[in-house]
Amino acid sequence: MEYVTAFITGGLICAAVQVLLDRTKLMPGRIMVLLVCTGAVLGACGIYGPFQEFAGSGASVPLLGFGNLLWKGVREAVDKSGFLGIFLGGFQASAAGISAALIFGYIASFLFEPKMKK
Repeated sequence: MEYVTAFITGGLICAAVQVLLDRTKLMPGRIMVLLVCTGAVLGACGIYGPFQEFAGSGASVPLLGFGNLLWKGVREAVDKSGFLGIFLGGFQASAAGISAALIFGYIASFLFEPKMKK
């Protein structure tokens, strides 16, 4: 049953993103930023933890989980280092993910030609 809720939750998130892609003029990059920011806001409000317990990997794999990871890193760094933690925490918590995204995004920019929606 645990796998079913993860599958359904991940599928619903993907379906919502597909609806945004099909019905709006939002580019994929903007939708990705929207998902990351939503995860951070849900984490800050204390909603993401129970949601992740319910949904399992269906909630932790998408970009919502990355936003929540950033929030956790900032919160821990602020508790430890004060105001400076606002700037350091997210990077310390997600350095591997950010590095991979930058490197693979840079490689993809050479391999593919981006096209704007009309």
